[in-house]
Amino acid sequence: MPRIRLSALKARFYARRTRLALATSVALAGLSAGLLATAPTAQAAPPTPPSTSTALYMLDVLTVDSEDSLSGYDRDLFPHWISQGDNCNTREVVLQRDGYNVTTDSECRATGGRWYSQYDGVTLYDSSDLDIDHVVPLAEAWRSGAHSWSYSKRRSFANNLSAAQLIAVSASSNRSKGDRDPSEWLPRSSYQCLYARSWVWVKYNYYMKIDPAEKSALRSVLNGC
Repeated sequence: MPRIRLSALKARFYARRTRLALATSVALAGLSAGLLATAPTAQAAPPTPPSTSTALYMLDVLTVDSEDSLSGYDRDLFPHWISQGDNCNTREVVLQRDGYNVTTDSECRATGGRWYSQYDGVTLYDSSDLDIDHVVPLAEAWRSGAHSWSYSKRRSFANNLSAAQLIAVSASSNRSKGDRDPSEWLPRSSYQCLYARSWVWVKYNYYMKIDPAEKSALRSVLNGC
């Protein structure tokens, strides 16, 4: 075969291979884009608390004592919701973090999305139906030692995004809970393990004490996890 014809065949072969590779790349990119477009936004949720065994260790380390008086308590002593940057406050950050496909306006307020309330297993579509719950309630913290904290420490506690202390839940479940501890109130059974681990983690991080009934309830939940 003449050299010039062989060169032409090679050229056509490499050109065809290049076109095939490009077409495959474009197809894969289109497929990826399609998957990304249809997949729901992942839910970040609160930070994952320590394991059950670690939570049991933390529980045993906590000081057990009767609760302090609620005298002098005021929610304003735990300032919230504070600015978290980008025109968002703590509540708005948690709503975005705990929701699916959350949209916001120029003021960072949630204008749409979907939220699953872990406390009662209810799905909500309006942010006004949600509360941001302090897993360890502010009044409970006050009775557990926060009455002696500095203003800045209480402010940090009330807006803590680094531990499992804040969670978006239905307003009805949050108000049902109130400021009660696990000896008096627990969420739906399938969420109790995570709730108990979160509660212990927060109390351990802030060196808060627990009362005997609270410890007994937490141990009972954790032993069943």
